Amino acid sequence: MKTRIIGGLQVSAVGLGTMGFSHGYGPGVSDSEAIHLIRTAFDLGCTFFDTAEGYGAGANEQLLGRALAPVRDQAVIATKFFIDNAPTRTELGRQIRARLEKSLARLGTDHIELYYQHRVPDSIPVEDVATVMGELIDEGKILGWGQSQATEEQIRRGHAVTPLTAVQSEYSIMERMWEQDVIPACEELGIGFVPFSPLASGFLSGTVTADDTYTGDDVRRVITRFEADNIRANQPLLDLLTSFARHKDATPAQISLAWMLHKKDFIVPIPGSRKLNRIQENLASANVTLTNDEFTRIETELAKIEIHGNRTDEDIAKLNHDA
Repeated sequence: MKTRIIGGLQVSAVGLGTMGFSHGYGPGVSDSEAIHLIRTAFDLGCTFFDTAEGYGAGANEQLLGRALAPVRDQAVIATKFFIDNAPTRTELGRQIRARLEKSLARLGTDHIELYYQHRVPDSIPVEDVATVMGELIDEGKILGWGQSQATEEQIRRGHAVTPLTAVQSEYSIMERMWEQDVIPACEELGIGFVPFSPLASGFLSGTVTADDTYTGDDVRRVITRFEADNIRANQPLLDLLTSFARHKDATPAQISLAWMLHKKDFIVPIPGSRKLNRIQENLASANVTLTNDEFTRIETELAKIEIHGNRTDEDIAKLNHDA
């Protein structure tokens, strides 16, 4: 597996997002199967694993900790905390430290390589969070910190206090809003960019059909790109990916990941899957190399295609209000 550097951390060029093992995509696999899949990903060269305290109410961190225990010193763990309000910097620090200690206990480790703020609310000064992160880095509790779905302004303000390791946001061929300002800012400041949902929640695998249905906590119930009309309307994009995949003896998903790996060398996607063949396919995308001409051709064709539907936090929140 090729490696990349994000904010001083060396990680595999493609990581593994583990949220789906605990929630978000309907009924999952057993814990034993999930542990087997995570360890298989490591054996295939993946060293970068992403979780969060909110995934499965902490169960996902516990699962990942168990899976990586035999190879903890060779793995890079990223997890996330969420706080939407803190009246003072002292209280903010207390809350973050309390959440970190719980994450460390669930993960079975004494430090975390990358600790993200899981969304960046306006109600908490970015500088206050960055100050606490700097203290935790000095204490060796974390090696680096990051922000999720942050704006360019929030990134610059936080980075000025304590240099950021990475920014994690949704990014794929179907969601490119961060190319305008955030990704250039990351490049300028030496910050890694870690796309979640790099395959648009599986849409870019090319296996989704307008007849598919989703139940329970499956986020695809509320992501508008999975509406039947949008699935049909986005067929030109899938046709483009399929065409390039045939040319490169690859899959549409691999072309999608190779496209973003080619774009910038500080971009490290973290696709998630609960199927062995998909994990193998995604990790192997690190070996699918696009030429500059191929990349340009893809970009040229993408400029002609209108994308229908998207994924928003507001839509995801609807799952919690369904009967």
